[in-house]
Amino acid sequence: MSARANFDNNLKELKELLLEMAHKSEHAIKEAMIALLNQDMYKAKKVIEGDNEIDDLEDDINNKALLLIARESPVATDLRKINVALKVSSEVERLADIAVNIAKSALQIGNEKYFKDIIDIPKMMEMALEMVSESITAYYSEDIELAKKCAEKDDAVDKMFGDLVHELLSFIPQNPNATNQIIQLAFVCRYIERIADHSTNISENVIYLVTGKRINLNE
Repeated sequence: MSARANFDNNLKELKELLLEMAHKSEHAIKEAMIALLNQDMYKAKKVIEGDNEIDDLEDDINNKALLLIARESPVATDLRKINVALKVSSEVERLADIAVNIAKSALQIGNEKYFKDIIDIPKMMEMALEMVSESITAYYSEDIELAKKCAEKDDAVDKMFGDLVHELLSFIPQNPNATNQIIQLAFVCRYIERIADHSTNISENVIYLVTGKRINLNE
């Protein structure tokens, strides 16, 4: 195998590892949301326990990237691919951390009966998870248009975040005994808003990967 073919193969393995990490993080977010909605303490704890596995994958990606740089003497465009892989893996690891935070909020609320039906938070999460999926697909396929399409949804998630938190906090005066629950649900809204932000960051890295130009898709 030629040096170029060997490098390309190692780079492909790096992307495959990152894709596996992204799928695990996305699954953890979904499981954390189910735990919150169903008040499933066992599932919430499993999400928290599973975070180490995702952290280990990030370590594997970092180590593989460093070995590629040390052994293969990559040219500028190859270095950009490695650099983006490291940045995307960092964003994906933060997505996994958000799953843990949502699971912790589920544990904080516990089995306390919800003061109202939880309807809009799952809708916000659905949009954020769509962004996660699109940003990761855009990275793997180096699809600029999909990256831009993903980032365009960030404003809608931001608006939902603002509206939901305002609504939740307005319930406290009439439901003082549910204050902890309401605050935790507001935190969850914030975590979902951050999922959208990390997806947008991944999309920005996709554009940098393909074009070599840094742009802010949040403008």
